[in-house]
Amino acid sequence: MIEIPGFDLPAFIAATLAEDLGEGLPGGGHDVTSESVIPADAQFSGVMDSRDAITVAGLPIARAFFLHLDPDATIEQLVQDGDQVAAGTPLMRIRGNARALLTAERSALNTVQHLSGIATLTHQYVDAMGETKARLLDTRKTIPGLRHLEKYATRMGGAKNHRMGLWDAAMIKDNHVAVAGGVGPAVARARAAGVESIICEVDHLDQIAPALEAGATHLLLDNMGPQMLAQAVAMVNGRVPCEASGGVNLSTIGAIAASGVDYVSVGRLTQSAPAADIGLDLALV
Repeated sequence: MIEIPGFDLPAFIAATLAEDLGEGLPGGGHDVTSESVIPADAQFSGVMDSRDAITVAGLPIARAFFLHLDPDATIEQLVQDGDQVAAGTPLMRIRGNARALLTAERSALNTVQHLSGIATLTHQYVDAMGETKARLLDTRKTIPGLRHLEKYATRMGGAKNHRMGLWDAAMIKDNHVAVAGGVGPAVARARAAGVESIICEVDHLDQIAPALEAGATHLLLDNMGPQMLAQAVAMVNGRVPCEASGGVNLSTIGAIAASGVDYVSVGRLTQSAPAADIGLDLALV
């Protein structure tokens, strides 16, 4: 069983399967194909494998999908989440009731493909950062309802989670600054409200001093090139963590990380990761 803080696995499985089965819709609530084609007592065994080199994420969730529909299924997980595997690597062996496994197949695969895709892209970014002190961060650019899963996948790929939502840290961005009347007043109001973690976005070097003087605990250096990032890091001089954001891709992250920042955040880890090519081949026993 996988435990992800804030994530309700049984509810996720039930809702996902209900959507696929059309529960509550006219004629819904069952797998028409499996029920009409597969004998009720037929048994299947098979292997889930990766067609590409990937970083694995989501296998315990796939396992839970299969067991939800067939509690007596035999499932052998062959690798662990976070493992990097070569193309053709078997990930899981399953055996159980054919109807149940075929009904759960797409929900299980969709989840593993999506999460492994995120973990794989994340690992590529970690590698591209090279031998620097910087850590990779994800963002809140997640699919609604899947944030906890997607941020779990970035951890499996080697990233560190940024704030989980609007509740666990203040992040003062350009629109907040515009409404509040400046970086200093915005940060000061968050500090006066008793907020402990205050991340402040700065677009220009002259915003750094006001943000720090007002009590920012973390600076987000937005859309700065490596040279300007290095200047910003020197100005901060270790007083708070510095995070680079904006304009980050696999070809630019190495230079950005080498600027001396503590963190580099990348929205595309969860926003644009392609699904991993993973299949499940079942064979009649």
